[in-house]
Amino acid sequence: MGQYNTIKAKYPDALLLFRVGDFYETFGEDAVVTAKILGIVLTHRNNGGDRTELAGFPHHSLNTYLPKLVKAGKRVAICDQLEDPKQTKTIVKRGVTELVTPGVALNDDILNAKSNNFLSAIYFGKKMLGIAFLDVSTGEFLTAEGDEEYIAKLLQNFSPSEVLISKKHKTEFLSSFGKEFHTFFMEDWIFQEDYTQETLNNHFQTKSLKGFGIDHLQHGSIAAGVALHYLSETQHNKLQHITTISRIAEEEYVWMDRFTIRNLELYQAPTANSVTLLDVIDKTISPMGGRLLKRWLALPLKSIDKIRQRHQIVQYLSENDEIINGFKTQIKQISDLERLISKVATGKINPREVVLLKNSLNAIVPIKKEAAKSNNDALKVIGDRLNACDVLRERIEQTLHEEAPVNINKGDAIATGFSEELDELRKLAFSGKDYLDSMLEREMKRTGISSLKIASNNVFGYYIEVRNTHKDKVPEEWIRKQTLVNAERYITEELKEYEAKILGAEEKIAILEQQIFTQLVTWMHSYIQSVQTNAILIAQLDCLCGFVQLAKENNYVLPEMDDSYDLEIEEGRHPVIEKQLPLGEAYITNNVILNRDEQQIIMITGPNMSGKSAILRQTALIVLLAQMGSFVPAEKARIGIVDKIFTRVGASDNISLGESTFMVEMNETASILNNLSERSLILLDEIGRGTSTYDGISIAWAIAEYIHEHPGKAKTLFATHYHELNEMTETFSRIKNYNVSVKELKDTVLFLRKLIPGGSEHSFGIHVAKMAGMPQQVIHRANKILKKLEKSHSSEELTDNLKASQNEMQLSFFNLDDPLLQNIKEEILHTDIDTLTPVEALMKLNEIKRMLVKK
Repeated sequence: MGQYNTIKAKYPDALLLFRVGDFYETFGEDAVVTAKILGIVLTHRNNGGDRTELAGFPHHSLNTYLPKLVKAGKRVAICDQLEDPKQTKTIVKRGVTELVTPGVALNDDILNAKSNNFLSAIYFGKKMLGIAFLDVSTGEFLTAEGDEEYIAKLLQNFSPSEVLISKKHKTEFLSSFGKEFHTFFMEDWIFQEDYTQETLNNHFQTKSLKGFGIDHLQHGSIAAGVALHYLSETQHNKLQHITTISRIAEEEYVWMDRFTIRNLELYQAPTANSVTLLDVIDKTISPMGGRLLKRWLALPLKSIDKIRQRHQIVQYLSENDEIINGFKTQIKQISDLERLISKVATGKINPREVVLLKNSLNAIVPIKKEAAKSNNDALKVIGDRLNACDVLRERIEQTLHEEAPVNINKGDAIATGFSEELDELRKLAFSGKDYLDSMLEREMKRTGISSLKIASNNVFGYYIEVRNTHKDKVPEEWIRKQTLVNAERYITEELKEYEAKILGAEEKIAILEQQIFTQLVTWMHSYIQSVQTNAILIAQLDCLCGFVQLAKENNYVLPEMDDSYDLEIEEGRHPVIEKQLPLGEAYITNNVILNRDEQQIIMITGPNMSGKSAILRQTALIVLLAQMGSFVPAEKARIGIVDKIFTRVGASDNISLGESTFMVEMNETASILNNLSERSLILLDEIGRGTSTYDGISIAWAIAEYIHEHPGKAKTLFATHYHELNEMTETFSRIKNYNVSVKELKDTVLFLRKLIPGGSEHSFGIHVAKMAGMPQQVIHRANKILKKLEKSHSSEELTDNLKASQNEMQLSFFNLDDPLLQNIKEEILHTDIDTLTPVEALMKLNEIKRMLVKK
């Protein structure tokens, strides 16, 4: 326990799995936590009068239990016996051989094949933040810096399993980014620029970070240095697979804020049973392709040339069935190259995985050959860059058996013919069966015992077994070793000699196989970068083959991409909703045309449940798919490159943070208005509904007006149930009214879900309530109230009142010396319109109106 307490003191934040014989044990508070997570028995023992809780499991079950602890967000220190207990008479030397945390894991049972397992580090600077993402299981290392909004978006995109933060910024992190991440708080001195620069340069063996293009990212490189430092802290020192660090080039990708990513349900569903866009478009076969597709979805391209390259490959493959079928057949045979080569670097690979690596590289050879001779330039580049790794494949082939075991200690991993010495030892060890058969035959003749048996066990080694009925025939020189109910077991000098020879050979075989395998793995280090390059290229090809399958299965078309500011979608469909429709029901398609000259803003009115939100979302998703390099769900699409997609859809409450629905809505909308550009696509749904009707109308009107008058002239779809906004077309030339059509039948409303020109008359909210099963009494009462309200607050009355007040003001302005005019002038001049809220503006107008009415 003294030894345990000393080691535990070094790892106070981790659960310590302490190896004792054939078990991993946990003690004290660790045992209580472990037993609860794993559902194993919690017991206790009294050490010198102190009661100590105890929970453990067999050491060979580590791969079963470790993932459960790590997935529960725990850091786990694995403490092994560092020497053979037979070789020491004192307490066995022990030490922590690995610290496994949610963000630092190489165990296949912890990792998700189609998702990265990122460790993230965040550095809080004075004006901006730095962030790094490091996946130790694949060797990917990325960094970036920016404001809080950008860092929040990256955290959402990359979903790190663990985030490292300085202890002094704990409160700041939690208030900015919430409590959803597994966090680990580190000492402040680790976040020093000099130390982190030195850590990175030492690892990459460079003098500066200029070669990686991140030398100007002061905050980002500090975060990267912290992530790398953490790996050494967790006993991960073999990191040759982390060969480079890249900048997340914000300017190369479409900007989507975290609200947009959430609203469009790209890869995170709001409810457990929801289907995301990723669920629908992921047709990848390999783990590398699955991980890359998530990255492409989070970071769509802005470069028209790069988008066209992807489109051209998809087009070429869709026209050449034989080639794509060949590619898919080969990709199916490729294991997770990135994680396999990372295991080579970290020394955690086993013989069977090395054979898998070799077979994966074999499967790449036909892909390289086919791609290199294709007529498509972009595909040809992939073919030329793929590395056949001939020498590596040949060396593994010569060294290992095709059916090599998972554990090198099981033996028979090294191929016959690779080592003469090994073959000789094997002959000696395994020719024993013939030798024992001849010995058995000889002894049966000599003794006359026909039922003699030679066998072995771990306790006595080899022995001769004689049934009790023949005990009297046993020769004197045999030595009795064990008595059973029906038999006796004996050993002889000859058997002992044979056993020593066999055991000596088996021991030498085990040592020699281990040596040969270790030499092979060390030699393979020189191929790390080549295999990583292959992994990246196969992942790209896998994603593009997936796009071909997606297009064929769902009737997607090649979008026309250009540098214009136009967006023209003919018969567009929502890629997710169309897959959810009942069998036989066709999706109602829609056309959307947006440009900067005539139709910059489409004002969509229509009842609730009519499909306004679906039209908004599908427009964004079609643009997104196109700029990822995929075909799109439409009859035809022409898309001028979009650089930012903004959405304000649905009521995403942050009430837990003390913000109302309306406050959240206004924050998100403000963020859009402050960041829009001339290539932005903006989707606004029901803006202003979180407040009173007149407030809501005023705000929605002002927002639409702001976007129309902004020099960026951003393309906008604006869905609203405020029919008063239809009047904006009279004043603003580039705003056009559309509505989602409905058909009124006698007692119900039929939603046609078709977008047609013109504004909608009313909202049919009560019809929707009726469809939802609201009691008849409530529906009846609601209709009565609606009629009363429509009478007293009709838009004609509102318009008449406004016109009347305008006329009265104009009449009074004829007399320039009128004291009332002077009062109104004073009132207006002393009003700070920049700080006026919409409600206050209406009240001020009302006040002026009252002054005129009195007159």
